Amino acid sequence: MIDFGKMRNVLGQNFTFIIYAIITTVILAIVGTFVGLFLGIFLAYGKNLKVKEMDNGVIKTFKYILKGICSIYSTVLRGTPMMVQALIFKFGSQALGLNWGDIYFQGEINNIFNGWFFAGLIVITLNTAAYMGEIVRSGLNGVDQGQVEGARSLGMSASRTSFSIILPQALRNSLPTIGNELIVNIKDSSVLNVISVTELFYRMDLIAGKNFAYMECYLIAAVIYLVLTLIATGVLKLIEKKMDGVKFSFNPFRFRRSFKI
Repeated sequence: MIDFGKMRNVLGQNFTFIIYAIITTVILAIVGTFVGLFLGIFLAYGKNLKVKEMDNGVIKTFKYILKGICSIYSTVLRGTPMMVQALIFKFGSQALGLNWGDIYFQGEINNIFNGWFFAGLIVITLNTAAYMGEIVRSGLNGVDQGQVEGARSLGMSASRTSFSIILPQALRNSLPTIGNELIVNIKDSSVLNVISVTELFYRMDLIAGKNFAYMECYLIAAVIYLVLTLIATGVLKLIEKKMDGVKFSFNPFRFRRSFKI
């Protein structure tokens, strides 16, 4: 049976720390997603490298090695759980003499930014990059080749065509999937509790043990995760509508469509 009185006490006594945990979770998800997207673009281009007959031996070797590294990176990180990756990163760092727990800041800011936070951020970013690489590569391969040929016929270089014509369309076409990765990261950041990242689940688990209110604390955590994912979903829909040329108003009786640019 859920004790709502105990639930109110938990929220009242730990409100500040819960807010810190929510901020930590949101930062991990947003920064991890967008930095992971940036790295994923390089992975996508690396896997899409074409080895041409006109390339000399050095260039061919370089391309094969780069393609192989990108493929192995993507396969390994997408094929293993992020929890396991976090533990390997933690103990691997310690083996190299780096203890993330030794990094801390004075004052309240340490409740969010500390060594374990940065370790978790690295893990979630590297994991996300592997998925983003496949998302972006799919978007790149889905762009009509006729546009590429048209840009080249106008005298645009291969690099300018790629970054000015192909990549923007690939990212736009991949926006729903990229947004879904953000939502996944909001929830999957909870696995970083295994390396002591004080995100939402880790904090609620500590509070549950301290107050012997496991059901109540986990229910609070579930509601907060649900609210965060709903907010993220709503914001992403607004972005999609804006990019489609739809002017959105928070007044439900005032919608109008503008010309697409």
